[in-house]
Order: sequence, then C-alpha cells, then structure tokens
Amino acid sequence: MNITIKQLRAFVAVSRTQSFTEACAAIHLSQPALSIAIKNLEEEVGGQLLVRTTRTLSLTAEGEAFLPTAERLLADWDNALEEVHNRFALKRGKIAIAAMPSFALNQLPEAIRCYRENYPQINVTVHDVLAEDVVDMVRQGRCEVGISFEPAESEDLLFEPLFQDQLVAVLPQTHRRVTQAVISWAELLESDFMSLQRPSSIRLMIEQKLEEQGVTPVVEFETHQLATIGRMVATGLGVSAVPSLCIAQMAELGACCRQLEQPQITRQVGVVTRRRYPLSMAAQGMVQVLRDMNLPTLLEAAAGRMER
Repeated sequence: MNITIKQLRAFVAVSRTQSFTEACAAIHLSQPALSIAIKNLEEEVGGQLLVRTTRTLSLTAEGEAFLPTAERLLADWDNALEEVHNRFALKRGKIAIAAMPSFALNQLPEAIRCYRENYPQINVTVHDVLAEDVVDMVRQGRCEVGISFEPAESEDLLFEPLFQDQLVAVLPQTHRRVTQAVISWAELLESDFMSLQRPSSIRLMIEQKLEEQGVTPVVEFETHQLATIGRMVATGLGVSAVPSLCIAQMAELGACCRQLEQPQITRQVGVVTRRRYPLSMAAQGMVQVLRDMNLPTLLEAAAGRMER
C-alpha cells in the first residue's frame, strides 16, 4: 500500500469542509488534482471513503472510521517536520559533553554561558570525568563532544586542538619560593608533593616526564580532585603541579601558581569527536563556541596574572 501525505491531506480537507471547492483553497490544489488524490487514496485502501452527488458530499462508514487515523498521521507528520526543523535551526535539541575536570570547572562554564545565549532551547548535559573517560564516552557514543588531552589511540576519533596547556607549580602563599616567577621541578620537589591519584593522565604524564630526567617524585598526598589539591596546598600541607587551566581556580582556593620548568611539561587540549559520525547541529554549535572563545589568549591572560 502506497498512501501519500498529499492524499491524506486531500481526504482530511474534504472531510472537514464537506466541499471540494473549499478543500482546494485550504490545501492549495486544483480541483482535478484534488479529485485524483481522493481517487488514488480510495484505490489504495480498497473502497469508497466519500459519497459524492451533485449536491451533497459525505463520508462513508469506512471514511468516518478512517478520518481520525488520517488526522493523527498528518499531525504526527507535521510535528516530526517541525521537530527536525527546530533541531536544524538550533531551536530545540540536546547535547551531551564530556570534559576533564580541569576544563569542566574552569573554562567550560563560560563556554556554556555563551552557548546558551545563542541557543537557549538546547538542553546541555555535562559529564565531568577523567581525561581517559572523556575519550571512552565519545568513542562509545555516550557524548557527541569531549574536551580532553589528545588521545593516544585515535583511529576512530577526530581531535581538533584548541590550545596547548602546560603544568604550573602550586604553592602555599607562605612558601619560600613564592617570590620566584619560575620554579624548577627540582626546587618544587624539595617540599612535600601531592598529586592526583592514578589513573589520572596528569599523574601519569608527570611521572613519565620526570622519569625521562631520571627523577622519581615521592607523592606524600593523593586525591581525586584538583580542587582538593588546591585547598590542601593553600593550608600549607605541601606543593603540587596542575594544568594552567586551573590557575584562576587555585587562586580562588588560596594557593599561588608559578611557571614550572626543567622540564616544562605541555600537552595539547582539544575537542574529541567520533570520526565516522557527523555531529548534530547542536554539537556543531558547541564546537564553534569553543573555537570562538580564543582559549590561548585567555590562558595567556591567566598566566600574566599568575606572575604578579
């Protein structure tokens, strides 16, 4: 059976108006085209739906029974078209984002604020997870967009760099080296060192880079949250190293950040998406907001405040 939307519209219009002339005006069809649409519909369903005489027009019993179904089908069709139009116009929809904590807590809120100004009807879900979990959630299709370090294995993923992050030293305000603009790893590790717990990619990156220099850091305190590290450093329990993404956050918690070198540890941060799956319009809008934020400039400004 091959019933078209045009046939259904013709049948419903005639049924509502009880007039071929008024139905033609309502759905913008000529009378011959309307008659053909009704005739073809009746041939498809196997019998008469309308009884026509020179003076009257009425529904058959089968037509009366079919009318509510035809009206519902048209309503569903129109609603579906409106829904997809709204999604393409970014007037409705949803997006799930996975972001590593350092970005989720510091830069992502501003990105979402900008996004909501442009697309207020889009529902946004944020998954604040470890960098490794960001990649897994995107790979599994649980999130369209991820913000993380560049993944090691990415044949099935796309990675668009946004900026290059570097680790900075975090010190208590009373630390004896807080007056230095630049601190070496050797100087930092003179104090009790605290770090994120494994399998944090930051922890693994620190250990790998320092081992290349023949240094094995002794971790006195471990935690899952960067905010906890900031507060523990501020209370004088020790020192740490965090992404430069967190400079403003560390300052709010009462700790001081300084440039960290010898070695300088850097890593690209960017947008992770699936290679063979086109992004929804909602997700494309979010990626464009992230591009437009000019994150390198924002981080340079934060680094400038760090040195003062």
